[in-house]
Amino acid sequence: MEKNDKKVIRSWAFFDWANSAYNLVITSTIFPAYYTAITTIGDDDQVSFFGRTFTNTALSNYALSAAYLVMVILLPILSSIADYKGNRKFFMKLFTYIGGFACIGLYFFKLDTLELGIICFGIAAMGYVGGVMFNNSYLPEIATPDQQDRVSAQGYAFGYIGSVLLQLICFVFVLKPELFGITDLSFPPRLSFLLVGLWWIGFAQISFRRLPKGSPNYKALNKKVIHNGFQELAKVWNQLKHMNFLKKFLLAFFFYSMGVQTIMLAAAGFGEKTLKLGTTKLIAVILIIQLVAIAGAMLMSHFAKKAGNVIVLIIVVLIWIGTCFCAYFISNEYQFYGLAAIVGLIMGGVQSLSRSTYSKYLPADTPDNTSFFSFYDVTEKMAIVIGLFSFAFIEEMTGSIRNSIIALASFFVLGLVFLLLLRKSEKNF
Repeated sequence: MEKNDKKVIRSWAFFDWANSAYNLVITSTIFPAYYTAITTIGDDDQVSFFGRTFTNTALSNYALSAAYLVMVILLPILSSIADYKGNRKFFMKLFTYIGGFACIGLYFFKLDTLELGIICFGIAAMGYVGGVMFNNSYLPEIATPDQQDRVSAQGYAFGYIGSVLLQLICFVFVLKPELFGITDLSFPPRLSFLLVGLWWIGFAQISFRRLPKGSPNYKALNKKVIHNGFQELAKVWNQLKHMNFLKKFLLAFFFYSMGVQTIMLAAAGFGEKTLKLGTTKLIAVILIIQLVAIAGAMLMSHFAKKAGNVIVLIIVVLIWIGTCFCAYFISNEYQFYGLAAIVGLIMGGVQSLSRSTYSKYLPADTPDNTSFFSFYDVTEKMAIVIGLFSFAFIEEMTGSIRNSIIALASFFVLGLVFLLLLRKSEKNF
């Protein structure tokens, strides 16, 4: 396939447009606010899940952690199948439908169906993770190394724009239910979850039409194929041992991803629980983050051309460390708004640059991009598992979500150390 084809790249970017609605509405705004509101009665934030009692925000973080752990196990197997059978788009479709229908299932989530809500919440996360991994693996196939920073940033920009558009639609229902004759206040959030599922599945069809189809040879699973999945990861790891830059980059990526991804997934719960922002203000804050993130992704791509990816990543991680310490001390909504703007600026940049940095340094014309990106995604998802579990555990043990935030700074510090080592060994990125 010819690289740098504008139509193919645009279609690829529309996958971010489609699935980022999940990331914004379900993980960042309406679901956390709705979930925290219906599971908090007065000062009581304890919930019962299949007979066991949890702190409400800790339970949702445990659910996400478990979902990501399942994907850490599944992705090597599925990426192996995709490489051997040439059917990565089949798995993109599969995870899109799994995630989309799980979001639709959240329409039925109320306090008396807590178990159903948490299960759908976790399954939706699995659909998102799987789809993103297979979509990421297309990047080196559709763009040359000199264009990958720009194309990666374009994907994130599409994602932010698409998710904000749907968020605004949902925003109208949540803020002005009386305009539509809605009297059940649980209906607008649940309708939002339904719309996310339909949006996700619908717009993903644009990507499915343009991206390479691959071989239709879908043979039954067997022990050898399952074994090959982990064998492929082992093979990638053995190759990485001889790629000094990629090896050090992945170590840095692992540690700073613990912080970045956990903050992104837990920020809404923090704002709702600590500052009592309420759904309206919380959505406004997340919209600020998304809009600023569009500029941030493009800005970081521009700086990377001037100073190099590693230098920009070092600066961004330093800002993340400062952000964690500031978050520990914030006491009012205006401080939270300012912090949100900073997070938005660096959030898109660190994700986009991480993806393109890894892609640039893959072996030229490697036939198994999916396996390499599976390794990348397993690294990131394992970081999320540890980050979210630590965040939830520290909150339950100390009784304060602020302590969980400050603990994330240590992950960023470790990531910074490895980035500095990377810079020292590789001056000319």
